[in-house]
Amino acid sequence: MNRWWVTGILLLCFEERILAQLRYTVPEEVQVGSTVGNVAKDLGLDTSTLSDRRFRIVSGPNHALFELNQNNGVLYVGKIMDREELCDGTKVCLINLKIVVENPLEIHYVGVEIMDVNDHSPTFPENEQRLEIAEHAPTGTRFQIHAARDPDIGTHSVRLYKLHPTDFFDTEVRDSEGDKIPFLVLKKPLDREQKARHRLVLTAIDGGSPSKSGTLNLTITVLDANDNRPVFSSDTYSVSLDENVPIGTLVIQLNATDLDEGLNSEIEYTFGKTQKKKVQETFELDTVTGEIRVKGYVDFEDTEIYRLDLQASDKGQLPWTAESRVVIKIKDVNDNKPEIEVTSLSNVVLEDSKSGTVISLISVTDRDSGVNGKVICKILGNVPFDLTPSIEENMYSLVTKGRLDRETVSQYDITITANDCGEPSLSSVKNLRVQVSDVNDNRPIFSQNPFELYLVENNAPGASIFSVTAVDHDLNENAALTYHIVRGDGSRGDMASFLNVNSENGQISALKSFDFETLKTFQFHVVASDSGTPSLSSNVTVDVFILDQNDNAPVILYPVSSNGSAEGVEEIPRNVNAGYVVTKVRAYDADIGYNGWLLFSLQEVTEHSLFTLDRYTGQIKTLRPFTETDEAEHKLVILVKDNGNVSLSATATVIVKVVEPKEAFAASDVKSSTKADEDTNVTFYLMITLGSVSALFLISIIVLIAMQCSKTTEYTSKYLPETNYDGTLCHSIQYRSGDKRYMLVGPRMSIGSTIVPGSHANTLVLPDRRGTSGEVRPCFHFDFPT
Repeated sequence: MNRWWVTGILLLCFEERILAQLRYTVPEEVQVGSTVGNVAKDLGLDTSTLSDRRFRIVSGPNHALFELNQNNGVLYVGKIMDREELCDGTKVCLINLKIVVENPLEIHYVGVEIMDVNDHSPTFPENEQRLEIAEHAPTGTRFQIHAARDPDIGTHSVRLYKLHPTDFFDTEVRDSEGDKIPFLVLKKPLDREQKARHRLVLTAIDGGSPSKSGTLNLTITVLDANDNRPVFSSDTYSVSLDENVPIGTLVIQLNATDLDEGLNSEIEYTFGKTQKKKVQETFELDTVTGEIRVKGYVDFEDTEIYRLDLQASDKGQLPWTAESRVVIKIKDVNDNKPEIEVTSLSNVVLEDSKSGTVISLISVTDRDSGVNGKVICKILGNVPFDLTPSIEENMYSLVTKGRLDRETVSQYDITITANDCGEPSLSSVKNLRVQVSDVNDNRPIFSQNPFELYLVENNAPGASIFSVTAVDHDLNENAALTYHIVRGDGSRGDMASFLNVNSENGQISALKSFDFETLKTFQFHVVASDSGTPSLSSNVTVDVFILDQNDNAPVILYPVSSNGSAEGVEEIPRNVNAGYVVTKVRAYDADIGYNGWLLFSLQEVTEHSLFTLDRYTGQIKTLRPFTETDEAEHKLVILVKDNGNVSLSATATVIVKVVEPKEAFAASDVKSSTKADEDTNVTFYLMITLGSVSALFLISIIVLIAMQCSKTTEYTSKYLPETNYDGTLCHSIQYRSGDKRYMLVGPRMSIGSTIVPGSHANTLVLPDRRGTSGEVRPCFHFDFPT
């Protein structure tokens, strides 16, 4: 009684989980805690991992009958089981259990068959049954008596009937739809005058070991008269009836006849005394016509077959009774919708999950039978999920079937439909919501690359100068960005060392003030990294262009005295004509554009009628010849200013001393055009002057040719101290001022800048061949900013 065994093990691999089916047997009434079987051992599972893998029984009907030990994998009885209560009238009492383990997911089906034990004795519906038999009843006449009922099945049910030994009666058993119906058979004619009452004992014995029994007391009264008994047209009637038929539907009309006349032939129909209560609640019998009609709700899923025991009795003084049975088989109709049960392992799935990852377990049931209970399950819509069938009928797994992308679709509403194959088909719908969780699969993205930053020079150190922002389409820490600047080797040209970035918001600040005149452009790189694991990053290039400000005042290059002040002395002959070039004020501005475009003006002069100043070139010329009354020394204060929004300026002082011609020729260079003296007394001096000019002209031509060949940048003149200025002549602009043509040349500038007259560019003064005098005075001045 306490032994059981594994009746079958079936192991199959399906997708990413292992499905197994086990079957055990256990007798009913076994004690709580009795072992059914070691499920983990029979499935080949590691018992040390059962707890971590959540080895458990999934909720279901009758799951509380058994319990599962997570430490050793043993399945044991959880409560006392009564087979007759669980599976009344069923030949095989099978309890199905679903057992699940996770990581990886496995679902196993375990069937436990409850074996019947002989725990019930046969019982009769009454302790005593009374029969009335006419004395002239022929031998061999059969009289139905109460059948004993035993809730046990198989060999444990009623197997035979025994009658206490008597000379007049014997027993006969007839099998009807699995039941054994006893009949009392008359062996010898009765004689009421000899014995009016017979008392018998009928014993019902089951097939158990040891067997159990029950008894029925029979009291037989011998009657006179009424020679014929009613006769049914059939001992057993069989009829089919659809479930859910309306109340009042005719099932069958019985037909019994009696050869007697009068009251002895009038028949009355009744249910047998052993008829179950449920039959009388479902059907009604017309006692006169014998019609059986539907009285209550007929449900195939509740009862598939009804057995009605009926009697027909005449109304004679000593009535005769005949027995018959009506077997009503209920036909199934498609009246139950499929039921969908979802066992969700998780409603969240990683977006990088592999195809075939199990999300949920789906079981579908339909109480109907045959094709009415055959169910087709599918998913509506175009979603990256699929239903894969299990080895167990109407069991499915909801799995992924394609790549998921949370940034495209973050959640899916899955609609599962179950349609049976009945006519018409019935269906059910189940909705599931699956969230797609984020993984770090997106790099930060900058809005553009590269960025261009135009920064005005002289920025405040530590102030924000720019901001870079990247976006990451992931979530939470996968989208939390930090910024840093790519540092170089710390060399002098590495500007990244003078920059700092706020790691949280990308605000970039400069740690130093930039000077356009020192640095015009540089480049650095910013990296944005997310906080995912592993971290993903992107970088962006920032091209910085420093914009000029008017922060440099003009610098006087000539005149410059020995002590460094902008002051010089020029000596000119008294006999010079109008237009004589006294000197040229040279200046430069380190700024560019309008900020470096210089204009010259006379701030102070002793005699306005004597001198003029070219505002663009800084040349000082005479306006008229000197007279005897003019002063011998004149002071000119020249203002040099740039064209910035806030103009900056510098001043230079030129002292012009007027000397006699002899002194002038000995002390100064030839700087102005001379005019032939019309007076014949100065012919000698004119010849000397012409000779000197011719010699200087030849020297100048030679020097010019040598300069063009050697490209030297070292020049010395009276008007410029011997200081070397290096530069590249890469731009030139020509313009005219008065009777001179000027060419402005300057160092290479940044893209977008311009060279304008008056800037600090190098100046080349070209001779004008259209002068009124015959003197040719080419002067070449190259100014290079330091």
